[in-house]
Amino acid sequence: MKLLSVNLGRPKAVPYTDHREGLTGIDKQPVEEPVRVAAPGPKGIGGSGLAGDAVCKREHHGGNDQAVYAVAREDLDDWERELGRPLANGSFGENLTTEGLDVSGALIGERWRIGAGVVLEVSSGRIPCLTFQGHMGEKRWVKRFTEKGASGAYLRVIEPGEIRAGDRVEIVHRPDHDVTVALQFRAVTTERELLPRLLVAGTALHPEALAAARKYVEQHTS
Repeated sequence: MKLLSVNLGRPKAVPYTDHREGLTGIDKQPVEEPVRVAAPGPKGIGGSGLAGDAVCKREHHGGNDQAVYAVAREDLDDWERELGRPLANGSFGENLTTEGLDVSGALIGERWRIGAGVVLEVSSGRIPCLTFQGHMGEKRWVKRFTEKGASGAYLRVIEPGEIRAGDRVEIVHRPDHDVTVALQFRAVTTERELLPRLLVAGTALHPEALAAARKYVEQHTS
């Protein structure tokens, strides 16, 4: 398992974002040099966990629980076949493009060591938005991405440091539950009856997913 590329975005004005300044950092490009990774701070204040990576809508993106976004190269390859066009590393706006790692099959709370010392923790899947759809230029993209369910994973930074393309990725902790990123994604999107199953993951869940699961249980047990 390894890191194929580290991808950073710069603020870019586009017509398909609803942000008041019309800017997005979703167009991420691979970089060769080492990149510093650290917890960015709370959502709404902190941006990306990667130095030099732009987050333009901090009310929705970035922050400690969404500090890093990872996508498996294998999933990009699958989409290439379906869409009939090439997808470079970074095409989904991911910070990390991995090889040999089942990203959407990772457990919530699973921890990865990348390179010599960086440790990241899986928190949730990525919910697609209209900016993502505009970036991809595909009709019904949000619906298609959601139906496929291979969302990639958001991660927290547990131990900061530097990473670069080619670094080894090692799973150093796997929690004792069965809540995968794919299950969490389905529960908060298309199969909300699965929400109670998320609770065994506890506070390793993204806070918004944990709140949704608790609310669902309260509403259906009262």
